[in-house]
Amino acid sequence: MAVVRQRRQLNLQLSLPESDRCPRFPLPLPPAAAPSDLDRLQVLGHGNGGTVYKVRHKRTDKIFALKVVHGDQVFREMEILRRTDSPFVVQCHGVFEKPSGDIAMVMEYMDAGTLDTLLQKKWTFSEQKLAHIAAQILKGLSYLHAHKIIHRDIKPSNLLVNSHMQVKISDFGVSKIMCRSLDACNSYVGTCAYMSPERFDPETYGGNYNGYAGDIWSLGLTLLELYLGHFPFLQPGQRPDWATLMCAICFGDPPSLPDGVSEEFRSFIECCLQKESSKRWTASQLLNHPFLGKDLRSE
Repeated sequence: MAVVRQRRQLNLQLSLPESDRCPRFPLPLPPAAAPSDLDRLQVLGHGNGGTVYKVRHKRTDKIFALKVVHGDQVFREMEILRRTDSPFVVQCHGVFEKPSGDIAMVMEYMDAGTLDTLLQKKWTFSEQKLAHIAAQILKGLSYLHAHKIIHRDIKPSNLLVNSHMQVKISDFGVSKIMCRSLDACNSYVGTCAYMSPERFDPETYGGNYNGYAGDIWSLGLTLLELYLGHFPFLQPGQRPDWATLMCAICFGDPPSLPDGVSEEFRSFIECCLQKESSKRWTASQLLNHPFLGKDLRSE
């Protein structure tokens, strides 16, 4: 007998089962009641099954980012965004379903793009700037981890930035809420270049694996990439493949820091890039690391 699959109906209230004990924060009311209330100004980027546009709300002239996503990963992202209320996590202002069935999320607009955007523009990042960036990301991760959320895809292109160098964590399409159990947290579809050793070889590097340490590894690689101007495990311009990355991450030496870096920065990176996950510092511990004491305003 043929099974008729009904078209899903989007519940903008995003109600969750009463048995879910994780804290929940309601999404603000959307600034637009319909897609027709938004003017698309330009495409900001593509990826993860969707497109992000810069849009203007007609009635208020406010600028937002409109993320149009195809596929079920949007429901995971919506569930996480409705739970979060942090100045270091991108804000979602509303959600609606388009006639095509795609889901559109009205997001906070960050006018400088992502940290990857700045890398592509050949920005240089001093230790003072990196300390400023790291502190913001760590505050975001500390908040997420305290609410049992693992991001699982920290990388420059998922870290939004504005012209005031405020940094916010975005893109929760492969994230995990650890409210019920640790089961299934090993299933991962993020970017393998930033995956920690325990993702490839949990028996050797897992230790007391809880999932959160993977975000710290990715943060360490991200900061090194910003400092070096290229991905740490590869030569400038080298195109990565899965096998090369796996061997470099699991069996190679940790990425080397150039001469001239401060002991605080060297120590901070070492605390992030411990191959054994149990030896990595937590986000809360790293917030007290001496490296973050560098003053951005001294530049």
